[in-house]
Amino acid sequence: MRTGQFQMNRIIASTGFALGRRQFVELAVGAIASAALGCYGRYVAHPSVAAPPAGPIDEAAFHAMRQFAELRFGRIAYVERGSGRTALFLHGFPLNGFLWRGALERLSPHRRCIAVDLMGLGYSEIPDGQNLAPGQQVEMLATLLDRLSISKVDLVGNDSGGQVAQLFVARYPSRVRTLLLTNCETAIDSPAKSMQTVIAMAHAGTFVDRVLAPMVADKKVARSPKGIARLAYVDPKNPTDEAVDCYWAPLVSLPRRKAQCEAYAIALEQNPFAGIEPALHRSRVPVRIVWGTGDTVFSSASPDFLDHTFPRSRGVRRVEGAKAYFPEEMPDIIAEEARRLWGVA
Repeated sequence: MRTGQFQMNRIIASTGFALGRRQFVELAVGAIASAALGCYGRYVAHPSVAAPPAGPIDEAAFHAMRQFAELRFGRIAYVERGSGRTALFLHGFPLNGFLWRGALERLSPHRRCIAVDLMGLGYSEIPDGQNLAPGQQVEMLATLLDRLSISKVDLVGNDSGGQVAQLFVARYPSRVRTLLLTNCETAIDSPAKSMQTVIAMAHAGTFVDRVLAPMVADKKVARSPKGIARLAYVDPKNPTDEAVDCYWAPLVSLPRRKAQCEAYAIALEQNPFAGIEPALHRSRVPVRIVWGTGDTVFSSASPDFLDHTFPRSRGVRRVEGAKAYFPEEMPDIIAEEARRLWGVA
């Protein structure tokens, strides 16, 4: 997760994550990891269960819906609901497919909706040494679609998942029917300036222990003015306790999971858009951009840049005051825009 200049230095100083208080964090992390490991292990071991045809997707339902695909990239976790044409939902950093639960509830009558956990995040189980760069995420997704016998998708992306979605369009244009982008990286904002502090912490191996683990230990921290999540949500009740556990408990559960989360951040250091802009300019994929104006994570110039980049753009909808994770808070907007883009009632 990121902020305007990530505001991380201020957050670290004000929340007790500063180096002068590192002993506190190290002691807390030990207890957190023990508790989180039990939770994470329980859900990873949960057998794949088909989702019910309708109803709310809370944390328990989300875990029950989880399936795994055994690929050369690892054991990739995903949830799905609905039938017919496939819509593929891509989350950002450091979240997972739980971000899209509200959208899946609303859109599953119209599509086979699949929300995947990208490599290094969520509940996907990745082998040591796996490259987590955006381009490799694209190849993993193509392989996953092949495994599921899916030839074409409607793509929906947020945050770094929006970056992966654009790369997928450039590399596999014939496999994409439509593209719905929310606040995300673009060729003019990759990596986002707000990500620099996170990348530096990831290089030092401190991001998970100093930022994510304290929020799992005390969920009120995540919702407080001191918590980084406050910079991505508008509603002060977010993230909920269940969202904190679902997003970040697996990432603090084991040393290898911490390392993979940080490797994901480090992989964002290089701009993956170099050389692919001509492919995006040639794209025939219909694109809709929905952008939260309260976001301080990504450049405010990016939505217009995207609108001008894709020749079949259907314009930009600006959501007043919404922040980076607004797809979680405002699933009705995502559903409305997706249905219009897909041409369904």
